[in-house]
Amino acid sequence: MPFNWPKVRLEDVTTILGDGLHGTPEYDDQGNYYFINGNNLSDGRIVFNEKTRRVGKAEYQRHRKDLNDRTILVSINGTLGNIALYRGEKVVLGKSACYFNVRPDVDKHFVRYVIDSPTFQDYIHNLATGSTIKNVSLRLMRDFVFQLPALEQQESISATLLALDDRIDLLRQTNATLEAIAQALFKSWFIDFDPVLAKAEGREPEGMDAATAALFSAEFEDSELGLIPKGWRAASINDIANVIDCLHSKKPETLPEGRPFLQLNAIRDDGLLDWSKVSFISESDYQKWTSRIEVSAGDCVITNVGRVGAVAQVPDGMRAAMGRNMTAIRLRADMPFPTYLIELLQSAWMRTEITLRTDVGTILNALNVRSIPQLRCTLAPVPVMSAFESLSRPIRASMELNLRRAERLAEIRDILLPRLISGKLRLPEAEAKLREAAE
Repeated sequence: MPFNWPKVRLEDVTTILGDGLHGTPEYDDQGNYYFINGNNLSDGRIVFNEKTRRVGKAEYQRHRKDLNDRTILVSINGTLGNIALYRGEKVVLGKSACYFNVRPDVDKHFVRYVIDSPTFQDYIHNLATGSTIKNVSLRLMRDFVFQLPALEQQESISATLLALDDRIDLLRQTNATLEAIAQALFKSWFIDFDPVLAKAEGREPEGMDAATAALFSAEFEDSELGLIPKGWRAASINDIANVIDCLHSKKPETLPEGRPFLQLNAIRDDGLLDWSKVSFISESDYQKWTSRIEVSAGDCVITNVGRVGAVAQVPDGMRAAMGRNMTAIRLRADMPFPTYLIELLQSAWMRTEITLRTDVGTILNALNVRSIPQLRCTLAPVPVMSAFESLSRPIRASMELNLRRAERLAEIRDILLPRLISGKLRLPEAEAKLREAAE
């Protein structure tokens, strides 16, 4: 039976609860401050991207809120329930982000996990108003009721959940480092041609042994892409892979379990597939949606609309149907270099290529599937490609494994969270489950 903890309203444990600016600030692309909304809140952090607008110091000072180290941010308009802890970022809040400051005698991390729980998330989603854009009022936020144990218990519960989140965050940071290493190697070899440039200048290429250095030419020659290493060639995706369009049919019904079905939200920004967001469909729908291609290990899927050009590679051990608005890219049999393919598609060079071939629409931009085979690249001799694959494949394999570990830890956290904060699971039981997971 759960503990008989007292019930409180969210307003009872906060010193302030308000929302952001109802309007548009004066933007300054050179400003050192950011204007954020609910979609900038993710996994407990404020996330900036290329679409995040900047403001100057005057606008920041005019619209700043009382944010401090006890502030929790929640998205309440459009996208609902995203959460971030404030960590001193210089931001102006938009109206879709509300904030509240947790009282000093309450553990802010416990409250954060309460807000992250299915009970709160269901509460705001079920009671949100608006036919097109859903909205949660501040009054609704203030009136949310939950159980609050003594401070010592709050801290013990949040410490257990924080330990899991810290391990997840470490895996994510490791993956970011690994991807930076893989991209740096790709850029050095296939974009900047650093080994060739070094040999042309009479220097030994850095960061490689003599056998690998011997694979590179010491000369450049003209091509339609400009100067490239002698013996290399200007090529396109069509020269190394087959491009297969998605099935243009009504979206199938998704199920709690079944055969895997990839949709746009499963494609991450680091070239990996988010297994936790893979949908499931029936066997009959799976056969229909794999009639053109059943994507498998090494295949890449690229988005055609919305986040145009977002790409991910199917990991080892996975086969899936591919949903609408994406295209599969499968290497030809004589080009067994899957890591070259994903790093090429992730590169800044390819981003430019995709931008040049993207059709700008009034609502959504789109990348026509017929344009994908025309995306240009520089193709090295097979020994160079093989050397790159040998060096970079273990990096991608580690990233795939780390992501699976992080997703498994997130599953454990999501199981424990509602049971811990409601008192239905005692800490010794939770710690035992964590030991089992570690083993």
